[in-house]
Amino acid sequence: MLGKNLTLGFYKIFCLPTYAVILLVHLIKQQAEKRTTRSWDVSINNSVREIKRTNKRRKSGGYYASEDELMETIEEAFEAAIERAAVEAFEGRHDNDELKQMIDLEKVKEIALNLINSN
Repeated sequence: MLGKNLTLGFYKIFCLPTYAVILLVHLIKQQAEKRTTRSWDVSINNSVREIKRTNKRRKSGGYYASEDELMETIEEAFEAAIERAAVEAFEGRHDNDELKQMIDLEKVKEIALNLINSN
């Protein structure tokens, strides 16, 4: 039984970066374009919900990833998110480096972590 729980925990931790990239893409676009859309808001909400659901230990309570590990996940997902956001924001007119200059990287990461930690 312990092996099954460890496998499930690994799977859940493995999924977190995927949701983090989606969350960050839309937060980056919001900040860069200084606007939002209903679709972006829904994607943000869905990503946050899935990160929270995936990270929650159902039977034993608690979480698979600590706050520090969640921040590490956000950090690791950031380059992939910038790359994808550069294609989507401003109809793809800016490359990764230009898009990074338009946003406050630390603020985007902070917003992401605050959304994940909110009730």
